[in-house]
Amino acid sequence: MLFEIDATGKSAESAIMHYWATLASSVEGKEFANQIVRGVMNDLEKIDAMIRGVSRNWRLERMARVDRNVIRLATYELIAFEDIPRRVTLNEAVELAKRYGSENSASFVNGVLDRLASDLGKA
Repeated sequence: MLFEIDATGKSAESAIMHYWATLASSVEGKEFANQIVRGVMNDLEKIDAMIRGVSRNWRLERMARVDRNVIRLATYELIAFEDIPRRVTLNEAVELAKRYGSENSASFVNGVLDRLASDLGKA
């Protein structure tokens, strides 16, 4: 959903409706996924500023769209869900990057998120 918003400029609500109506194979995790998408989009400026702060050698706009949105998702999870351990968030983000990104995506996503999580003091 975040990728679709980034690629098309759709609103969060439009992307959410489109995903669940046409792309989802099950509704497991629907509320959590919707919460993440809405949260990322509501805090997008803050999240992007945080990412820019730890990725000085890579402008956000130059990042691959998959990588950028996986990092956004994980950043929101790091700041919004104190009960989710850092390693769980990072591991899930790396797995998404491996599955949907390029061959270098996993290490790039891991590096950016590791610095961000450290800056946040997330143990």
